[in-house]
Amino acid sequence: MADKNLTTKDILQKEFKNSMRGYNVSEVDEFLDMIIRDYESYQKDIAYLQSENERMRSRVDELTKQAAIGKRTQSSASPGSGVTNFDILKRLSNLEKHVFGSKLEDRQDDEELLND
Repeated sequence: MADKNLTTKDILQKEFKNSMRGYNVSEVDEFLDMIIRDYESYQKDIAYLQSENERMRSRVDELTKQAAIGKRTQSSASPGSGVTNFDILKRLSNLEKHVFGSKLEDRQDDEELLND
């Protein structure tokens, strides 16, 4: 972060020299008081955002670790099973042929008997 030149204490304790045609002291004080309130507000915002940033970073680290564990678990389970999508589709196709093929053969037998 960039270094700050002023703190709220510096602003509060700043005194200006009086001159013949100088600024109205009460106006300057009011303006400096407003600047001090802004500085305090910004400092609170920065502190909050820094703590939120740290919390989010730790959450990202935690989720990254969980994802790595999940990938390791998933990759160790997949090769051991030996079943792929292709194998599943092949088995499903064979099952469909067996079920629907027998029905087709029954219909063809029935049609042959009727035709004879």
